[in-house]
Amino acid sequence: MSAEPRPTATPAQTREAMDLFIATAHLGQQEMAQRLGLNITDLLSFACVLKAGEDLLTAGDLAEHAHVTTGAVTGILNRLERGGYVTRVPDPTDRRRVRVAALPDAVAKVVALYQPYYDRLDAVFAGYSADEIAVLHDWFSRSTNLALAYIEELRAKDADGE
Repeated sequence: MSAEPRPTATPAQTREAMDLFIATAHLGQQEMAQRLGLNITDLLSFACVLKAGEDLLTAGDLAEHAHVTTGAVTGILNRLERGGYVTRVPDPTDRRRVRVAALPDAVAKVVALYQPYYDRLDAVFAGYSADEIAVLHDWFSRSTNLALAYIEELRAKDADGE
């Protein structure tokens, strides 16, 4: 597939478009979370559980993936369990630990909500060449890592009292 012609843009215009996209995506995630009866942190945490698939996460794994403290994970898991999103299952290798599994009805509810949006995103991606998709993937991956590193930097400053 050949790519469609693209308008030119400066880095400043691109940052502006990115900021608008991030703000809009954040509003969308809040809307999705509200429709699912969750807060945004619980939705993010459930997304981490879904992404892990059959490789069930421990509470510590979830804290790391969701970028929250291990103390916060307890409340998150309690809310997700009460809401019918997850269940805790014994770890087969360590009886002192539990792992977190998504419940099928919750998965179906989330897929039903997100799939129409993902279908529309796929339609947008269809207008890009394979090379452009690779660039987009690279940009999203690198920008995510940059953002996470900056968040950690800010948190470290807070911890140091700066």
